[in-house]
Amino acid sequence: MKFNDRDDIIQLTPQWEGERFDDGRPRVPDHILKRMERVRMEEAWAVLWRHGYHWNFEGEWYRLHRDRRLVGRAVTGVFVPTRPDLHDTLMDYGHEEEGRIGAMNSWVIETLIKDDVIVIDLFGKVYEGTFSGANLSTAIASRTGRGQVIYGGIRDAEQIIEIPDFATFCKGVDPTPIRNVTLTGLNVPCRIGAATCMPGDVVLGTLTGVLFIPPHLAEEVVEHAERTYLREIFSHQRLREGTYNSSQMDTKWTEEIEADFDAWLKEHDFDDYADIDWDKAETSGPSEDEETLLG
Repeated sequence: MKFNDRDDIIQLTPQWEGERFDDGRPRVPDHILKRMERVRMEEAWAVLWRHGYHWNFEGEWYRLHRDRRLVGRAVTGVFVPTRPDLHDTLMDYGHEEEGRIGAMNSWVIETLIKDDVIVIDLFGKVYEGTFSGANLSTAIASRTGRGQVIYGGIRDAEQIIEIPDFATFCKGVDPTPIRNVTLTGLNVPCRIGAATCMPGDVVLGTLTGVLFIPPHLAEEVVEHAERTYLREIFSHQRLREGTYNSSQMDTKWTEEIEADFDAWLKEHDFDDYADIDWDKAETSGPSEDEETLLG
């Protein structure tokens, strides 16, 4: 086996047809990441659900930076409980064959670049499962400018919370250092609670939780979210004015409401949304999948 193998990453992400990093990860364009920063969770989730991605969300996080959203490209690391034969073999391989230094959690951090989000499967371990403390979190922040998603624990919370422009999602905080775990995969598919994350996924972390967006759907997500955002501004305004009732706004809009919306758009200046392609617009109200969920 190899850590961070380019050929394996390309093989596992065949639906991505765009640019890739040297390690093989899909490189979702910077402008898509920028637009993703204003996407709300439900808007992104709806697109994934419609495409059959039903296991990409994980909630109930310990959010160290509660006022910060998290967006970036995933770098994944998978740990398992230690058994000596496996641990010693992989440590020797990493040091001697791949020239890696230090502890295994540093191996993942040393691969990070700007706009990455480190996503670590520590199988929910918090006691002696603290992937990063103040030093390593500072290293992650300086390399990425983004944040960390740890399906496990962190330590040094009082220091990490002071790191600027950095967001932390973890499952708990503990003063113990990391112990008795072994890195078995770097930039491989990983399980984060109920979700599967792939290297190069766009990570969206909000108050609601964390969603892993397949690279080939990232542009569709932001386009859908932008159209939905403007429709909801219009809908909420008309509800406050009493022009329409909730039933009219929460089901498929009539031709008269659609015409009203088109006129409303022309009356307002939304420079940040000037590139929206309205030919791709969905009808308003619940989608077929959402109606099924709602019963």
